Amino acid sequence: MTKINLTIQRKTILEAVQESHDHPTAADIIERLRDKGVSFAYGTVYNSLRYLSEAGLIRELKLGEAVSRYDARMDDHHHIMCKRCGRVEEVLTELPEEWLKKIAAETKFAVEDAHVVLEGVCELCASR
Repeated sequence: MTKINLTIQRKTILEAVQESHDHPTAADIIERLRDKGVSFAYGTVYNSLRYLSEAGLIRELKLGEAVSRYDARMDDHHHIMCKRCGRVEEVLTELPEEWLKKIAAETKFAVEDAHVVLEGVCELCASR
């Protein structure tokens, strides 16, 4: 097992992601840290997020946007993103086993992980 090296900066950034329930971008995290009076260089934040992702402490989400978002929830789950405002929500519904078997048969892949990103329009945007 690889030893995890949590510097003060990494621990602070990890806590910022853990406290967030909106899947923040790196820029969101920088802004939230500044609001708390904490100022890290951009490179420190980006390198820390990469380290925390590689260490398995957070998940980097690439949801079809230009920027990555980060999630501290590490259990298997999926996401849905509003095509208008960009809001991201958790989807806890499990994928049907039959669906995964069909994909494995079609592609000849041994499916090890699945992360589905659904897109739609959130209730707030739909009501506007």
